[in-house]
Amino acid sequence: MPSLSAERTTAVQPLAGPVVASHRTPPATLLDRDHSIMAFNERVFDWAVRPDVPLLERVRYLTIVSSNLDEFFEVRAAPHLTAARSGETKGVYTQASFETLAAQVHHLVERQYSLYNNELVPALVAQGIRVIPHGERNAAQRQWVQEYFQREVRPLLIPIGLDPAHPFPQVANKSLNFIVRLKGGDAFGRENEIAIVKIPRVLPRLIRMPASVAKGVQCVSLSSVVRAHLVDLFPEREVTAFSQFRVTRHSDLAVDEEDARNLRTALRQGLQLRHYGEAVRLEVSAGCSDFLADFLLAQFNLPTEALYRVHGPVNLVRLAQLIDLADRPDLVFARSVPCWPHQMPQGASILTQLRTKGDILIHQPFESFDGVLAFLREAVNDPQVLAIKQTIYRTGSDPQMLDLLREAVRRGKEVLAVVELKARFDEEANINWAEALESVGAQVVYGVVGLKTHAKLLLITRREGRHLRRYGHLSTGNYNPRTARLYTDLSYLTADEDTTVDMDNVFNHLASQNRLPPMRRLLVAPFHLHRGMMEKIEQVGLAAAEGKDARIVAKMNSLTDEALVRALLLAGQRGAKIDLIIRGACILPAQVPGVSDNIRVRSIIGRFLEHSRVFYFRTGEQEDLYLSSADWMSRNMVRRVEVAWPVTDAKLRQRILDECLVAYLCDDRDVWILQPDGVYRDVRHDEGSSNTGAQEALMQRYALAHPLPAKA
Repeated sequence: MPSLSAERTTAVQPLAGPVVASHRTPPATLLDRDHSIMAFNERVFDWAVRPDVPLLERVRYLTIVSSNLDEFFEVRAAPHLTAARSGETKGVYTQASFETLAAQVHHLVERQYSLYNNELVPALVAQGIRVIPHGERNAAQRQWVQEYFQREVRPLLIPIGLDPAHPFPQVANKSLNFIVRLKGGDAFGRENEIAIVKIPRVLPRLIRMPASVAKGVQCVSLSSVVRAHLVDLFPEREVTAFSQFRVTRHSDLAVDEEDARNLRTALRQGLQLRHYGEAVRLEVSAGCSDFLADFLLAQFNLPTEALYRVHGPVNLVRLAQLIDLADRPDLVFARSVPCWPHQMPQGASILTQLRTKGDILIHQPFESFDGVLAFLREAVNDPQVLAIKQTIYRTGSDPQMLDLLREAVRRGKEVLAVVELKARFDEEANINWAEALESVGAQVVYGVVGLKTHAKLLLITRREGRHLRRYGHLSTGNYNPRTARLYTDLSYLTADEDTTVDMDNVFNHLASQNRLPPMRRLLVAPFHLHRGMMEKIEQVGLAAAEGKDARIVAKMNSLTDEALVRALLLAGQRGAKIDLIIRGACILPAQVPGVSDNIRVRSIIGRFLEHSRVFYFRTGEQEDLYLSSADWMSRNMVRRVEVAWPVTDAKLRQRILDECLVAYLCDDRDVWILQPDGVYRDVRHDEGSSNTGAQEALMQRYALAHPLPAKA
């Protein structure tokens, strides 16, 4: 593998010679986005299968796949279901596409439970970690479970017998429930044979038994606790059949922003309804009777393809609790401690360094997000800083940044926060942020009606003598200290006047909704980012047609914008050499003879979630490198406020090329290559593979290089 500190940009590996189209190329059939998303989850699932991955991390990857599937159904499944119900035969969503996708998901789910039952459970037992089912508990354990049920669970359960006066209850999205079939009459002599038991979310899904009745780490699942005592809920009646079940609902919030007088209030109301959207998937126990399964399908108006019979808990996501309960450091990845950003001398002023020495790059999670917090903290404590402006998209529960912004207000600084209330599944957290900032006097706005503010910007304005100087932070990732330890992202700090003036204009546009003035450096969606990327791709293609050295290397999370895909295909057909590093969904068909011979697509799935967006274009001697908050998806280009910015500092540009592109093009351990048939191929076992992973190489490079400062 070439050195990560290669001296020349040409270290970006070329293809083995371009293929130039000599005739009119037939139009390409693009890949299906949702099937590509499922293929991505197959690649994540592979980490749960790999025996070289620590055992509890394999469990974690299993839960990640389940979490991803939950979100897929909540966001992407409804149009497929509508098409299936109507028998649609034309368009993107058809009955056939629904059936094909359902078969793909069923296959993945079957593999999940097979792995869990046949490999992970025995391996956990060998390590003294067990989730003990009712049939395998000894007398002491059963007694303890019964006491736990009576004390902690039974008081919260309200079994509902169904009849005309007791209709099928509202069942919340992804909640745990039981359906029970009963024999015999109720208190009034009526034979209402179906009952529903809803399990409150406040109860833990895994409970560790005490050492007095269990050796090692022995747990019971809440579902098995309830199952063992269902008969106690229906005295004097016979339970003839039962099953746990879980329904997934369409959960994408739809708020009419034009009509809403107060977006925050409208979203709060919408959040209350999210848990009860259209049903799109039903999960039941493998042993659920056809009678009960058909009854539930009818209640939720679902076809049989939407029914998933599972051999285990209906919510594998909750198994993540087992990792914490086990508390076995030897069964998880060795702790990765990010180093202090090596461009930031500890104890020195970051603002002074930006002013005198130039831009700073932080490569997360190998370098610590604490450098960004230090930048903001210095601004908050500096009496010459007059104003702080920040976009807030996904912040998580860590309060550090919120506390710093509130402290800035208390110190008399002007604070503008552009809070994106519509960040999917983070709406409530962001509403709380908005209210907390408003309560101390910060100016809070919610962006532009009809658009999501996805750009990651932090701007500091400081008085220096008779002038005001701006300092900016731009990022490919969110202001979230937790995910900054798990996602690969690039933070870019600068005092460049052109860049910071552009940033200020973006903030003013978001706050005032005045027309955005001409930009000096930034490309901003939905105005010129899409056009700018299209122009860059076209320039590379034209250069290739003229016989010049023409190269594109782009790293992103997803590629689903059809116009950009068509532009890439044309550039490749003209002879440009194109490498795409795309973690998730990709609709571009790679290496199809006569269509995309010059285009390679690779997906890196590793310990960290690949999240940085890096776009490199070369036309002859001219090189351009952009970082961005945006993927190449239609929503990022036309329905969001996004930014891309050029990296002009030669040393930082080379560092980005080496660490974010060259390293990933050389990865032959964690990489999957997209084949002409649309299938991704794992290259780990290819002859000549060096089994080198980019993430591991970067971890080794940064390990202990610049340790974090001691905390007071």
